[in-house]
Amino acid sequence: MAVGSRLSSIGRPNNKQANRNMKSEFWRGTKVFVSGHTGFKGAWLCQWLQELGAEVTGYALEPPTQPNMFELLGMADGMNSVIGDTRDLPHLQRTMAEAEPEVVFHLAAQSLVRASYEMPVETFNTNVMGTVHLLEAVRQTKGVRSLVVITSDKCYQNREWYWSYREKSALGGDDPYSASKACAELVFAAYNKSFFHPNRYSEHGLALATVRAGNVIGGGDWATDRLVPDVLRSLISQRPVEIRNPHAIRPWQHVLEPLHGYLTLAEHLHEDGLRFSGAWNFGPFEDSERSVSWVVNHLYKLWGTDMKCRHDTRRQPHENIYLKLDSSKARSLLGWRPKLDLETTLEWIVEWTRKLQNGETMRAVTVEQIQRFANLLQTVTAAFACTLAF
Repeated sequence: MAVGSRLSSIGRPNNKQANRNMKSEFWRGTKVFVSGHTGFKGAWLCQWLQELGAEVTGYALEPPTQPNMFELLGMADGMNSVIGDTRDLPHLQRTMAEAEPEVVFHLAAQSLVRASYEMPVETFNTNVMGTVHLLEAVRQTKGVRSLVVITSDKCYQNREWYWSYREKSALGGDDPYSASKACAELVFAAYNKSFFHPNRYSEHGLALATVRAGNVIGGGDWATDRLVPDVLRSLISQRPVEIRNPHAIRPWQHVLEPLHGYLTLAEHLHEDGLRFSGAWNFGPFEDSERSVSWVVNHLYKLWGTDMKCRHDTRRQPHENIYLKLDSSKARSLLGWRPKLDLETTLEWIVEWTRKLQNGETMRAVTVEQIQRFANLLQTVTAAFACTLAF
């Protein structure tokens, strides 16, 4: 590949002193490729990118649930949406080459632990070979400057301990989903060292990173066997939800929290890739690492019901009990930090769902929550600047 054309097609200068805040002007007119755009997390990301003025191309299977965020928000109207499978390398390569992106986000995945027990081959094919194909398509596409590969907090070898996992913790997985995400991390590392080695950055001009978020929740998630969607379905139908592991502790966070991290990281990769390549955790406040039963009871409280959840005592596939993330790297090097505590996150989810029930325009509701979150970013930034001034 003629790498020189990759660099010459980009007009932005490198900035050795990283601006610690996401810059909306960076995204205006930037060509962005998002795999997995029809999923819950991908739809939120594409909506935010559209609000920032990016030119977005999405590549994914048909929306995985009915209803779904992608159709409910009319996402296809504001972007180039291509239905395709990351396991189809020729189609993926053609689509990416036609899009000519500068920034790529890879979210396409089989993302459910329990489903991975039922579909282990599909899970490994999608999460491992899909990542191989995405990286290969990027390698063959001129002009890409930054790539963010979204894996999972479950890529770590879970020791069932109470301490948080850091980016250098051992990878592993006891179930097909977790193992597939650990494999995806190894694929990423191999491509990074083989084709995009930092020592040859002046030649290839591409910086890439993997990101590992916590249990991402938010309005518009209808996945099965996922706690918050299951609880919301139970509230709407007025039937108590059955939970499998009431004492399991997870790093819960609103979907906009890690998306803010991904966007910020992509900018920094674009402008100073040598400093920001590698693995990154984006986890919540420590006090947002609550038990499953706490989350269920708080959702019931916000909804205004006196229902009680039920403990499903049937034998279940193995799921880890403790999982926490250490995000100190993102805090110190990117200036990223969570903005919403868990109580506020759950309030926003209930608000979003209530407005859906009331027949409101959900694109407007979603944009309003994105703007509210963006205002929080500005408020925190201003307060941080005032602190530095003194």
